[in-house]
Amino acid sequence: MYIFQVVALLIALLYYGNAQTSTVAVNHTILGSELSADGLKQLAAIVAPQSPVFHPSRGSYFSLNLLSAFPEDLEVSDYCVELLAIFGQRYSTYVNCLVSAARPVKVCQNCYGSYDNLMDIYTNISSDQMGPGNVSCRDSLLRSDRLMLVFLLYNNLEDIWTGSECNSCVSLGLHSLTNDTLYFMATLNQSLRCFEKFQQGNHSALCKECKATYRGLNELYSRMEKNRTLCIDIEDSMNMTRRLWSKNFNCSFPRAENVPVIAVSSFMLFLPIIFYLSSFLHSEQKKRKLIHPKRAKSNTSLVNIQDRLS
Repeated sequence: MYIFQVVALLIALLYYGNAQTSTVAVNHTILGSELSADGLKQLAAIVAPQSPVFHPSRGSYFSLNLLSAFPEDLEVSDYCVELLAIFGQRYSTYVNCLVSAARPVKVCQNCYGSYDNLMDIYTNISSDQMGPGNVSCRDSLLRSDRLMLVFLLYNNLEDIWTGSECNSCVSLGLHSLTNDTLYFMATLNQSLRCFEKFQQGNHSALCKECKATYRGLNELYSRMEKNRTLCIDIEDSMNMTRRLWSKNFNCSFPRAENVPVIAVSSFMLFLPIIFYLSSFLHSEQKKRKLIHPKRAKSNTSLVNIQDRLS
């Protein structure tokens, strides 16, 4: 152990030959304390390069503190830093809204306002328009690094909005919900109020009293599905309502689209019977037709024989 201490001290003396007085003092300290904590601190001070960048921190004797001092032409302007801060605030607001609207899904109807605000600030960042001091933040905030973090964050939320098809339920300017969406919500609430009114006790009364409103809701949903005016909010609410009707309340009624299916199935069921019946009748008629030519042929032959004899 003592040999390694001496070797370490000799290396330090060879590297810093011009600091003989300090190294002798450290020699006595290290050898006397057998590399105590104070000795390590002094050894770190000797081995570490005496530069304005390297400063050992309190937690580690050999840690580095990188000073991010760059020229002014590479620094981000105060205007762009302010836009970035606003983007962070609105991004956080929109994400919090998405989390709170996850179940039941109300992403489009609850979060279109925060999404509109986020889109506005991102448009300011990504535009070519100059801000105060003729400064554009598009290159400095969006394209200055390989990761392009601001673009990546916004693009992820844009995918959520697009995948939810919220544009089908929100007006073009993102100021309000569409009339079709509001009408569907009113019809949905009417059905849910009927469910709540008759859900106590026997569900047969619920199936009877709420049948008309629920049928109207299904027909409205089918029309919106055909017109492509559905978003994730309407789809999820309709799925939950159908689950209540069929699974929780055990109600059912024949849907209109099942009538053609039943008709085709019935026709296919009776098709073999029709086939065999028609085959039987056709064969009987054929047998009758085959008898008459034989009789006619025999009669003509008798006439010919009589003519020859005469």
